Amino acid sequence: MEKKEQQQSKFGLIGRNINYSFSKTYFTKKFGNLSLQDYYYDNFHLDAISELPNLLRDNRGLKGLNVTIPYKEEVIKYLDRLDEEASKIGAVNTIRFTPSGLKGYNTDAFGFRESLLPHLKSEHQKALILGTGGASKAIAYVLGKLNITYTFVSRNPTKDQLAYTDLTKEVIEANKLCINCTPLGTHPNILDKPSLPYEYYGKEHLLYDLIYNPSKTAFLLEGEKRGATIINGLSMLELQAEKSWEIWNL
Repeated sequence: MEKKEQQQSKFGLIGRNINYSFSKTYFTKKFGNLSLQDYYYDNFHLDAISELPNLLRDNRGLKGLNVTIPYKEEVIKYLDRLDEEASKIGAVNTIRFTPSGLKGYNTDAFGFRESLLPHLKSEHQKALILGTGGASKAIAYVLGKLNITYTFVSRNPTKDQLAYTDLTKEVIEANKLCINCTPLGTHPNILDKPSLPYEYYGKEHLLYDLIYNPSKTAFLLEGEKRGATIINGLSMLELQAEKSWEIWNL
């Protein structure tokens, strides 16, 4: 029995209130499709990131972790090394267990970039990023690489950020790309949405929501009924998950 335990390959997701998570279902199905019978993926709810050392102590068979809200930035202090891109972004969503310790990566950037590119048009030169959490850092990093000017929108804006009350007709019309990095609209609170002047959105706008459940959030529905292009977060999640799998198997 002890020998079988040693042969198991364990992976998981750390976050807070993550029973809804996409990752466990995705990887469990993937392991089944690949006939990886001794591979397992679990959700690890942490009330605080300070619980991570105990989690690692109690789960010594772990080979890789994903990280979600609200720990993508806080987890960094528990890692031994960062991948160059994760270091530049300042947020981690994938951890690889290596002989020399824990190494952090950011696969959100890859997932966002690859899912966004097919929908970009010449008018998408300026963007609004709704929210300032860990996920928004990867979004900003990608937009910078694509030479798309961006501005953060926050409930508590700092210098160079906008408040939601600052979003006038002129601001909306100037920023044809809008990415929701807040949890507003996530199931079961599907009627929630960022407080935007949606009446100023139109056919040239591209609205991207990192949320995937529901597939059309209230934010996306507001854009869709005004002719905007809409994208949900499912493709990004699938792409970042596959990138995580690639990293774990380096």
